[in-house]
Amino acid sequence: MPNSFGKIFTITTWGESHGAGVGVVVDGCPPLLPLTVEEIQSELDRRRPGQSDIVTPRKEEDRVEILSGLFEGKTTGTPIAMLVRNADHRSSAYSEMKDKFRPSHADFTYHSKFGIRDHAGGGRSSARETIGRVAAGAIAKKILASAGVEIRAFITRIHDIAAPEAALENFPTLADVEATAIRCPHTETAEKMIERIKAVRAEGDSVGGVIRCRVRGVPAGLGEPVFDRLEADLGKAMLSLPATKGFEIGSGFGGTLLRGSEHNDLFEVRDGKTRTTTNRSGGIQGGISNGEEIYFNVAFKPTATILQLQKTVDVQGQPTELMGKGRHDPCVVPRAVPIVEAMTALVLVDHWLRQSAQTRTFSF
Repeated sequence: MPNSFGKIFTITTWGESHGAGVGVVVDGCPPLLPLTVEEIQSELDRRRPGQSDIVTPRKEEDRVEILSGLFEGKTTGTPIAMLVRNADHRSSAYSEMKDKFRPSHADFTYHSKFGIRDHAGGGRSSARETIGRVAAGAIAKKILASAGVEIRAFITRIHDIAAPEAALENFPTLADVEATAIRCPHTETAEKMIERIKAVRAEGDSVGGVIRCRVRGVPAGLGEPVFDRLEADLGKAMLSLPATKGFEIGSGFGGTLLRGSEHNDLFEVRDGKTRTTTNRSGGIQGGISNGEEIYFNVAFKPTATILQLQKTVDVQGQPTELMGKGRHDPCVVPRAVPIVEAMTALVLVDHWLRQSAQTRTFSF
């Protein structure tokens, strides 16, 4: 199903940006997992709009309601339904978009596919859909944390401002990432990124950037041969996010500049375990985790809606012009950090459960 993700730990998101609400149904969650609304809410608070002066001013508390799947504070093994009601939607701001296609948005493609589209706020194509992913990801992250898996995403570049690689060597803490609104753990670079976003917003423009995600504590053995390779599912998860345009894992495109003798990760035994001396593979070999840290980068394009007059066409195919309206992020990347973490957790917990079902060697 196009609105569902996962094979054992499965999520189905639903809702539109300016509808009554958005949400998710999580199926396949193991029973007896202690879970509270507050644990879900803490993750949603990281992605909600209006949290700083460099994101959209739309005022949404994004308060989550758990409708099913919990009894006496524990999961029951049945579907977990979660709802977040929309409050601050102003559909009138999008009236002009009813007949005009916004450049680089999904307006034209949705119209071409379905013959109908919800033009208010982008409808189903709005990034507000990711609320369900983050809510479900909070559950997945808790399951993985019980097995010692830690997931940390953070920004490494905004436009042409990049944090020095030397400053990103250590695995950052959550406090390091959340120390600034931009979610870059290098303070000096973070300040420059924030100023850049403010500058382009003043010009009615937008910028993109890159998020890096690092995962430690994943044991060797997760992933499937051929089509469901672990990096393939991670790539699909990341490229399913709004505004994503690139995914690279391990050495990525940079690895093409090396010879095999330079790129190969040599094996050794450390502390009684088979390890690699380097990690250009990014923790995955042959589509299966090798026990090393998993790391990858995700590229996000500049926000498509800009407050500038742009040429476009209408639904009749006639040339016209359109000025961006509504409330939008001048840069989507800071709010995408918890979404990247959520999708990473969903992939990993699904593969963990698949491995457990197949071999009975993994457990939480």
